[in-house]
Amino acid sequence: MSPRPPLRTEAVSHLQIDADQAGRRIDNLLVSLLGNVPKSHIYRMLRRGEIRINGRRARPETRVEEADLVRLPPIRREAEPRAARGSGVRGQFLEGRILYEDEQMLVVDKPSGMAVHGGSGLRYGLIETLRNARGAGHFLELAHRLDRDTSGCLIIAKSMRSLRRLHGQLREGRIGKRYLLLARGAWKGADRTVSSSLKRELRTGGEAVVRVDQRAGKHAVTHFALRRQFEGCSLLSADLETGRTHQIRVHASHAGFPIAGDEKYGESVFNRRMHALGLRRLFLHAERLEIPLETGTAMTVESPLPAELESVLGTLPPSTPIAAGPTRQAGRKKS
Repeated sequence: MSPRPPLRTEAVSHLQIDADQAGRRIDNLLVSLLGNVPKSHIYRMLRRGEIRINGRRARPETRVEEADLVRLPPIRREAEPRAARGSGVRGQFLEGRILYEDEQMLVVDKPSGMAVHGGSGLRYGLIETLRNARGAGHFLELAHRLDRDTSGCLIIAKSMRSLRRLHGQLREGRIGKRYLLLARGAWKGADRTVSSSLKRELRTGGEAVVRVDQRAGKHAVTHFALRRQFEGCSLLSADLETGRTHQIRVHASHAGFPIAGDEKYGESVFNRRMHALGLRRLFLHAERLEIPLETGTAMTVESPLPAELESVLGTLPPSTPIAAGPTRQAGRKKS
């Protein structure tokens, strides 16, 4: 797909929706196309009825269709925000962490500490940085998400068609996702599956917290297996069958194996012990993806364990690695 020219916003302008843009919510589409125009300004224009689709007032949730004509009012762009200064450097940094790319998607090795998108006072996240680096004419959308403190494989769609396909594969459990985590406790016995429904709640101030709730929660399944055993802790792999918010962290804690460095669902004494050994982040890493391709084959992408996590393992008593095996294809459909 060839890049689209950036929108002219100094005067009234019109955008005709193409096949790649069709099906998107108008608010999300404009956020990705209008560069450094603040989200608040885009939503204000929508509330005031200044953005119209085929002559009719658009609401934020309105989805555009191919050949729709979107009318935009004159928009005064902000001066480049302070948060964006140096974004070229950050963009180059992320470009250097791309593990796989084709015409439809890319997989980036997300560093810990970087949010996948802006919000809650954070102006630029990973997706905004990549969009800024590649220019407004390029379609880039998150196919899924990782917590801010989680590192590893993250899929980004490069077209609306690809985004729909990836979302369908994720819903059907056809994309294999494997994580590595260091947890408190000595894992004994065989592989273990945790099937406990999860409910997401908002605390005062807007902080999200997730808890096990078999009656009111959403179905969630995680498959855990031992990779290495240490004194008082275990390196585990976790294959996801569903993709709920904080799923691995909550399921691990619920099973009695809280993750090292987890300030929300972890165990304080264990966290202090790990901190003394040099751990300064959540020990959770998206190690591997298996993605079905349209050719009928499956592509495997892997991210090595970051050096700061390998360093922590190096301080623990040595043990023999256990073969990981193929990533579990957790869903009902295979490809």
